[in-house]
Amino acid sequence: MGMVMQMRLLLLVLVLFIGVVLEFNGVVCSSYTRPPVRKTIFVPHDDEDSNSAEQVHISQVGQDKMRISWITSSSNHAQVEYGPSPSANAFSSTGSTSSYRYLLYESGEIHDVVIGPLNPNTVYYYRLGDPPSSKVYQLKTPPSQFPIKFAIAGDLGQTDWTKSTLEHVAKSNYDMLLLPGDLAYADMVQNLWDSYGRLVEPLASQRPWMVTQGNHEVERIPVIHKSSFTAFNARWRMPYEESASDSNLYYSFDVAAGVHVIMLGSYTDFEAGSSQYQWLQGDLKKVDRTKTPWVVVLLHAPWYNSNEAHQGETESVDMKAAMEDLLYQARVDVVFAGHVHAYERFTRVYKDKADNCGPVYITIGDGGNREGLATNYIEPKPDISLFREASFGHGTLEVFNASHALWSWHKNDNDEAVLSDSAWLTTLSSNPACK
Repeated sequence: MGMVMQMRLLLLVLVLFIGVVLEFNGVVCSSYTRPPVRKTIFVPHDDEDSNSAEQVHISQVGQDKMRISWITSSSNHAQVEYGPSPSANAFSSTGSTSSYRYLLYESGEIHDVVIGPLNPNTVYYYRLGDPPSSKVYQLKTPPSQFPIKFAIAGDLGQTDWTKSTLEHVAKSNYDMLLLPGDLAYADMVQNLWDSYGRLVEPLASQRPWMVTQGNHEVERIPVIHKSSFTAFNARWRMPYEESASDSNLYYSFDVAAGVHVIMLGSYTDFEAGSSQYQWLQGDLKKVDRTKTPWVVVLLHAPWYNSNEAHQGETESVDMKAAMEDLLYQARVDVVFAGHVHAYERFTRVYKDKADNCGPVYITIGDGGNREGLATNYIEPKPDISLFREASFGHGTLEVFNASHALWSWHKNDNDEAVLSDSAWLTTLSSNPACK
């Protein structure tokens, strides 16, 4: 090797060495390294009693009732004993049992029981089955007045990142969890629905989880399995009948006598004149903002998005074109979406421009899915986008009173929840210029 070539090689090695040293000392590396993808985990049914209750989760039904759902491997009575003391035997309710088939898969017995009336902001203990099992669960009902705290996480999946997110949510002292679609990432592998139910049970059996569907819940196979949302509708029954909806894919409910939550379906009909459109139009008209000052909407596919991922999809573009006017005219306060595996908060927006009477749009599809993060954003950043980062995490919306709420986003930084974005929100019902 010639002298010149040796000198060039030595120089190259020296440059690389200096670069490594500088990066190690934080001189040229960024302050935050994007977390890598983590593998899907599978949670087995490990109870000694093969017919014991599993995948227990609760959801709100009306102002003072809760639906308790669980699965057993064979026949069992849909009965719940419950009460305010650990004996859990003051009251008893019965419900219904169902099951479903998906290709060669046959689900266990899915039990749904509505209990109540229940007192607000109260711990209840409950036991499942008939005769009831010895295991005692406990739940806490949401408050009937402010303040109330929501945990919000989209695109959860079931990876180690999901476990980290759930641990952070558990520590947030939330009253209710809202999930804007993409739950289990089962994608037609039905055993993954069972695994997901076991994974979230420790949280979902204690606080109400209110969910809507995402694209990973569709699970339709042309010719072979023509029905969509078979597993989602069977396993995660929401209170759609109580809000006069004809579909489990869109519904609404009131919380704390001051927050109206609307769950929309990005993957069902939404065009003007459709069942969902007409339902939404009627539901918004029913809200009395003097009694219910806050209106919050959740859907899966975001209407506003400056990430390169999921641009131009009909579920975003066409749904926004059909329904944005309804939300704007009703003075919806905030819209949460998932789908994009990153976080982004917009200012108040209408028709792609800042508007003080439009909703705040927030993308929070970063719960912990197996597909990884959407790390590429469109540059330059649009003026209407206030904060964006591709990190796993979760958010909390703490509604303190009829006019003010605090939104906070916590990213998973080395498995620690780090507060990275926050903003005070003022309800539009308190803004004279928007009435």
